[in-house]
Amino acid sequence: MTNPNRAEVIDQNFVNWVGSGDLPQTHTPVNFASSGLTPAAFMDIFESQMISRHLDLAARRFRARNLTFYTIGSSGHEGNAVHGHAFRLTDMAFLHYRSGAFFIQRSKQRPGSTPIYDGLLSLSASAEDPISEGRHKVFGSVELNIPPQTSTIASHLPKAVGAALSVGRAKDMGIVASIPHDGVVLCSFGDASSNHATALAAINAAGLCAFQGLPVPLVFVCEDNGIGISVPSPHGWVEQNFSTRPGIRYLKCDGLNLVDSYAVSKQAEDFARRTRRPVFLHMRTVRLLGHAGSDVETTYRSLDQIQATERQDPLLHSARIAIEHGFASGKDIVGIYQSIRKRVDFVGEQAVLRPKLETAADVMRSIVPPKGLRPAMPTPDEATRLAKLGQRVRPGQKFHFARLHNLGLADVMLQYPNTLVFGEDVAKKGGVYNVTTGLLDLFGPKRVFNSHLDETSILGNAIGMAHNGFLPIPEIQFLAYVHNAEDQIRGEAATLSFFSSGKYQNPMVIRIAGLAYQKGFGGHFHNDNSFNVFRDIPGLVVAIPSNGSDAVKLFRQCVRLAHEDGRVVVFIEPIALYMTKDLHKDGDGGWQYEYPPLGEEINLGEVSRFGDGKDLAIVTYGNGYYLSRQAEQILREEHGVDCRVIDLHWMLPLPEEALLKELEGCQSVLIVDECRKTGSLSEQLVTLLVDKISPLPALRVHAAEDSFIPLGATATVTLPSRESIVENALTLVKKSRGTVVKPMTRGRS
Repeated sequence: MTNPNRAEVIDQNFVNWVGSGDLPQTHTPVNFASSGLTPAAFMDIFESQMISRHLDLAARRFRARNLTFYTIGSSGHEGNAVHGHAFRLTDMAFLHYRSGAFFIQRSKQRPGSTPIYDGLLSLSASAEDPISEGRHKVFGSVELNIPPQTSTIASHLPKAVGAALSVGRAKDMGIVASIPHDGVVLCSFGDASSNHATALAAINAAGLCAFQGLPVPLVFVCEDNGIGISVPSPHGWVEQNFSTRPGIRYLKCDGLNLVDSYAVSKQAEDFARRTRRPVFLHMRTVRLLGHAGSDVETTYRSLDQIQATERQDPLLHSARIAIEHGFASGKDIVGIYQSIRKRVDFVGEQAVLRPKLETAADVMRSIVPPKGLRPAMPTPDEATRLAKLGQRVRPGQKFHFARLHNLGLADVMLQYPNTLVFGEDVAKKGGVYNVTTGLLDLFGPKRVFNSHLDETSILGNAIGMAHNGFLPIPEIQFLAYVHNAEDQIRGEAATLSFFSSGKYQNPMVIRIAGLAYQKGFGGHFHNDNSFNVFRDIPGLVVAIPSNGSDAVKLFRQCVRLAHEDGRVVVFIEPIALYMTKDLHKDGDGGWQYEYPPLGEEINLGEVSRFGDGKDLAIVTYGNGYYLSRQAEQILREEHGVDCRVIDLHWMLPLPEEALLKELEGCQSVLIVDECRKTGSLSEQLVTLLVDKISPLPALRVHAAEDSFIPLGATATVTLPSRESIVENALTLVKKSRGTVVKPMTRGRS
């Protein structure tokens, strides 16, 4: 005998048990008088529970016909509908994937919403799904203040903290924000996810900020169903782990009892709104229908365990409360339940026929947000600059990279009043390398502030602040440190436009000190010569300057891209070049530059070139450009090799068209890549040249060895050097047979 379909069993059980009055006893008292919940509101929330259940059941029925594509449902968690009633429509909500009832109930706060149709469009991956256009099943809506999340584990918690932190800051700074000044942020997740490092980082950050007196109007809702896929959560663990966290108020409720859940939800909402402090709301639920449609629950739970859980169906508990208090009879409730089924099925038959995304272009259309989302920010006039920043630069004065970048940051912060600079040690200390020195004095602690030592929180908080009208400029102290938190970029910031069809964006510029060649400070955690973690993230922009003047001009463009187009930008600053002054010999000052006039920028897709030689083109970036400029002089003066050195500036997207144009007429091309050869940018560059240029010039890659960076005198032996660039260039030129790059031939397709 085959195992019965548990979805059909649960569905039929509800009809039979409600009809017969055979209902489970509640675990907690039902006290309407103290809850603030009216009978009409109770039945309204109960209806949302039933709609959510029928959407789950329909997802499985339509999936059997290959018409829907997502079966992780909300069954057992329908008690979260109370939050959709208890919290305001303007309270931003970051939801996990079992939040169907919440979404439906919140939709009722906005007349004209169609949550059943929208939900079925999403389940069937329709291009008419109003939030993701069929790219993923997500709970999201601009009108409902619900940014969409994917099903990554707890990765949305850090940005919920950032959004909450931004509410009071926006009020103090007069920023036009998405969340009202008295708003609260809601964030839901499961008990298994509460053990994830990302969740713990976020909860710790909220508590730490509140402990220091910072306003964090945030309600964490942990929906505890006691199991993570097949792994049970230890009984009592969630309460023991989170009930005594400093700075955080702990509350718990029975998620099977709508009256108790609503009363405690309102208590959490009121506390967070009134005190501006975070709450951990522990909501006990059950999980029905397994983890997803593909999860065969009988492989790890006995039938008795499954049936016992099904007996605690929250809809059965709601039916008992309604019947016992005279709101409806069992017959009435069954009638409502069956009418909702018919409604969902009817709407579903229409929704599954709606158009789908068909082409790669359709799918990729929202990876990059629409251009021109916000108007350009006017450049401050000279009088305003002088009044705010003082006389910082004398005519003809030249500075090294760190100082020029510092001057550029100040101008950016003056031009964009919604920018925030934050990270470890960036405030009073001015950063490890003094790049942010003086910004705290100029702009104050609301805009320039230190973060605690947690990269996940730094990046996640930036995402949340970007949701509320800010343009964050977070700093990651060293490139290697970003690996602890890369999913905040990969799984959250960079996916938001994609999964919201461009309706949401995370505008920010992430500053990261990195790359190799540091003197006296080694080890791969400080000398990390790899940024490949970013290169395969769709929609991301990655820039690397090689000198102070270019750093200022590139950074201005990066901030413009974030502000006007909603882009997520990573700006990697070569540590070894921060204080570099000389180029060819001590005292020549060849790597110091004047501060670029306001308005000068290096546009996305633009490269720079030094020299016009045709014997050799050196393609490089960052430290490689500095070393190649040294090598160029030796090649020209000592070996008679005329070359040009091309600085890419943009690692992602690669400036293909500009690069190919700058290579025209060259007999050979040397790619100098300071990062490790395997998986490096050089591989992409070679592929580009092979694909786009015919006939192909003599070509060679000179990249770093596949090694970590050691400490001491050997710190640079695995890296390209001035001498090794010269050596590779001479070898390449000697092998060249006179092949010349022709103008922009599109080659070998």
